[in-house]
Amino acid sequence: ALSRHLRRLAASARVLGLPAPAEHVVRDAVAQVVQATSLAADDLGRLRITYTAGRGPLGSERSDAASTLVVACVPVRPWPPTTTVLTVPWTRNERSPLAGVKSTSYAENVVALARAQAAGCSEALFANSRGDVCEGTGSNVFVVGAGRVLTPPLDSGCLPGITRALVIEWFGAVEADLPMHSLAQADEVLITSSTRDVHPVVRLDGRTWPCAGPIGARLRREFATRAADEVDP
Repeated sequence: ALSRHLRRLAASARVLGLPAPAEHVVRDAVAQVVQATSLAADDLGRLRITYTAGRGPLGSERSDAASTLVVACVPVRPWPPTTTVLTVPWTRNERSPLAGVKSTSYAENVVALARAQAAGCSEALFANSRGDVCEGTGSNVFVVGAGRVLTPPLDSGCLPGITRALVIEWFGAVEADLPMHSLAQADEVLITSSTRDVHPVVRLDGRTWPCAGPIGARLRREFATRAADEVDP
C-alpha cells in the first residue's frame, strides 16, 4: 500500500511545517533500494522512509537547509501467528501537536516496548489521557465483542495506521471510544501494523486465550489473501 504510506508521509510533513516530499523522488528511491536489497522472492523486508528538515542547529530551531530523504530496507523474519501484549502506565496525549503524526520521535515507544519485552511480550499498549485505549508503540488496536470489531477513533490520538484503515474498509470494523477495561472484557484483541498485518493477541497482561479467536483468525487469513491480490489498494 505504498501510495497510502506516501500520502500519510506528506500529511505528517505538513503538520510538522515541512514541504511535502516530491512523490516521484520517493517512489524512485524506494524502487532503487528494494532492487538493491538482497531478498529472495518470498522473503520479507522492512522498508523505512525517513524525511527530515535537513541539517539544523543544535536546538529546536530550523535552518534553511535542504530537506533530506533516507530510504532503507532490511530483511525481517515473519511474525508468529499470534502475539502477546502488555499495557503500560504511560499515556498518549491526544492533544499533542504530534498526535496522529508518523514522526521520528520514538523515545516513548522505546521505553514502553522495552518494558513489554522485559515481561515477555512483543508490544506495549497505551491509553490516552482520557483513559481510553489508544495504540501500541508501532501498532493499532482492535477489540472484538458480540461479533463486532471495534478500534479507537483517530481523535483518541492514535496513528492513522495503513493496515488499520484497510481493516476498516475491507471488513467493516467500526471506530468507537474504548475504555481501557474493554481490553479485559473483549472476546478477542487484535493488533495491526504494516509488518504484522492482522495479529491476534493470545496474552494481554495476566489474561490469556488458548488460541487466536475465530474472528481474528479469519481476518488474518482474509487480509493476507486480499493484500496479495491488491498490492497498492
